[in-house]
Amino acid sequence: MPELRRVPVNGVELNVALAGSGPAVLLLHGFPHTWEVWTDVMADLSGRYRVIAPDLRGFGASGPAPSGYDAGTLAEDAAALLAALGVSSAAVVGIDAGAPAAFLLALRHPGLVRRLVVMESLLGALPGAEDFLAAGPPWWFGFHRAAPGLAETVLEGHEAEYVDWFLRSGTLGEGVRPALRDAFVRAYTGREALSRAFSYYRALPESAARIGEAVAAHRLTVPTMALGAQPVGDVLARQLRPLADDLTAHLIEDCGHIIPLHRPRALLALLRPFLARDDAAGRA
Repeated sequence: MPELRRVPVNGVELNVALAGSGPAVLLLHGFPHTWEVWTDVMADLSGRYRVIAPDLRGFGASGPAPSGYDAGTLAEDAAALLAALGVSSAAVVGIDAGAPAAFLLALRHPGLVRRLVVMESLLGALPGAEDFLAAGPPWWFGFHRAAPGLAETVLEGHEAEYVDWFLRSGTLGEGVRPALRDAFVRAYTGREALSRAFSYYRALPESAARIGEAVAAHRLTVPTMALGAQPVGDVLARQLRPLADDLTAHLIEDCGHIIPLHRPRALLALLRPFLARDDAAGRA
């Protein structure tokens, strides 16, 4: 089992799961997950790496925060967390809400990020997502961003059913193990927990602005891997291709959105060789 530690960063206390030793690998989750979305990945990677998996600010067991749910602030949370743990170089892996934060961390702090892996997300308003968004963004983007308090009012008392829908659809109907399902439901139950989760969606315009600013000022120089499944597919690869000096892209077949839980073996088969290319540098 990972060690759980409370780490204060940027005015909020993060709940962080830690396992293994070696070069650092930072894992950033999305919605409606906690650090536990990485359970199967951590179990494997911790044999060779120091794996760091926080609950993002306001999510799971991390402390509440009145603001700072944009990708730029989440990226700085990640940088501060690595500094607090004494880590000077890390491979960074992000999915869903964690992917834009991981991307900005690599753009802003290329000396801190030795490799970047992003999956199943969109990077602000960068070109490449036009086909995916042709019929409009997914319906829950608008619902979560609607008049503050509306989604919370509608969903309070029905959080389990709502989280279950995302977990089933995100794994093509397979769902996730009961213990993990229950952990996710607990993390998103209650009006305040829902409000913090939806704050990520309400901050999407600010996230897009921060991404636009960073892309205008920097190229993505760190080796990067973009992974897609269903429904996002190759969107990340198309958004990143004009910006990245070293990009590898893969589509994972027969896989839903929650890649680390739906197809962990397929994910690890791609992660292991990608991370191993500079293990020696990471240990230095």
